[in-house]
Amino acid sequence: MSTTMQDANLEQMISKHLDKVLPKKLEEIEANRTPSMAIIATKGTLDWAYPPFILASTGSALGWDVSIFFTFYGLLLLKKDVGAEVSPLGNPAMPMKMPFGPKWFQNFVWPMPNLVMAGIPGFEKVATVLMKKTFKNKGVASIPELRDLCIEAGVKLVACQMTVDVFGFSKDEFVPEVKDYVGATYFLPIAAKSDVCLFI
Repeated sequence: MSTTMQDANLEQMISKHLDKVLPKKLEEIEANRTPSMAIIATKGTLDWAYPPFILASTGSALGWDVSIFFTFYGLLLLKKDVGAEVSPLGNPAMPMKMPFGPKWFQNFVWPMPNLVMAGIPGFEKVATVLMKKTFKNKGVASIPELRDLCIEAGVKLVACQMTVDVFGFSKDEFVPEVKDYVGATYFLPIAAKSDVCLFI
């Protein structure tokens, strides 16, 4: 048998072997790979504070590598004292329900136009108290509790250095678990490699 034929047979045997082994190996690699999620949090109001922390803590509970990049008003969620309030003006679909009284009263949706709600002095404080009470009644954790849960679960909390500089914040104002103060050029490659990337 010529050397060329031997080489061709060898190549064919290797190809058949790879066809058998490679798909299983790829499946094994995929099964052992840790999924990742990158979240960009841009809002600082109470209602917008829940999605990034709920999604991050859930992803971490599933064993995923999770990072949240807090930028612009989202950076306020990293402050030691989270003073997030509800802003009805920016949430036209926000239902107004009462967290107390008889069941029929609690289930009633108050059809107040957002412009009217935004114009009533002190309404944001009232809406914030009502939302916190409603969440508590339903067994939903508070924002500080959810943030602590994320920290315990190993979620990486990343602060936008540009926002810190623009608003004149000091690093002492933020929870000590924030280790990275970086720009978009640092975070975007993390987001690009993530299996799930969310902008909130």
